[in-house]
Amino acid sequence: MPRYAGSSTFVRLPELRDVNRCDVAILGAPFDGGVSFRPGARFGPMAVRQASRAIRPQYHPQFDVQPFANLQFADAGDVACNPYSISESLVAIEARATELLGPAGGPNPVDGLITIGGDHTIAYALLKAMHQRFGKVALVHFDAHLDTWDVYFGERFTHGTPFRRAAEEGLFDTEASMHVGIRGPIYSPSDYTNDAALGFSMISCDDIERLGVDEVAQRIRARVGDRPMYLSIDIDVLDPAHAPGTGTPEIAGMTSRELVMILRGLAGMNLVSGDVVEVAPAYDHAELTSLAAATVVYEMACLMAVKNR
Repeated sequence: MPRYAGSSTFVRLPELRDVNRCDVAILGAPFDGGVSFRPGARFGPMAVRQASRAIRPQYHPQFDVQPFANLQFADAGDVACNPYSISESLVAIEARATELLGPAGGPNPVDGLITIGGDHTIAYALLKAMHQRFGKVALVHFDAHLDTWDVYFGERFTHGTPFRRAAEEGLFDTEASMHVGIRGPIYSPSDYTNDAALGFSMISCDDIERLGVDEVAQRIRARVGDRPMYLSIDIDVLDPAHAPGTGTPEIAGMTSRELVMILRGLAGMNLVSGDVVEVAPAYDHAELTSLAAATVVYEMACLMAVKNR
């Protein structure tokens, strides 16, 4: 079957209902009710799956791994989000992720989860599910923005607040978590100090330019160690030249090559799950953003396969 035809799942994986067992599930969370600028990320999971047809998924030469031969992956479809309710959608996302992952020490339908957003609000619900299964994860957050602000227009749950809410509930390991790729104007000089007080260290986009990708990967490895790691990747960590189809673009960002090479520098780490969010295909051109996001999902899949080979 040519790659432009056939199943509409991620890289044409089997659907979850069609396999007897599953190690890692790909889940869509088509929700963008928490955005503060451009809407449209609700169409992200569909667009990323479509763009994933361009990927040859059989063998990753840099990792020397056949990810879908090493582990059983399957596409778990989309969460039934309520486009009119942030709170109901967060409950639905947490419930589905928890159903898939299961509790710590209990029956676990899958061992890991890669979620395609949707806006970054969904990360709060996903971290709640991660905490139930893995305890406090090391949160490594790639983004142009901190996403640790308190409220927008009085609303506590938005795409700019998920990691403050997660910090307040103790959902991640404050000794091992960090932001990567931060840049652009902020609201106040205190934003960075307030963020650090929540337990994050930071590698800015300027730092990446000065340090280089190998040193950035090494600093992530040193910060996280062998703890269970959760990767949360906002596609706007990439420069708009590489990812124009996103809700809150910021210039002077990472290249797609830099992001992929940093991820490849994390091989062997204890990656348990992750998400890729904020793909808004209405603003995209020639599927640049969707393909970048699909590639990042694939790189995560390979990281999980390398860990388990």
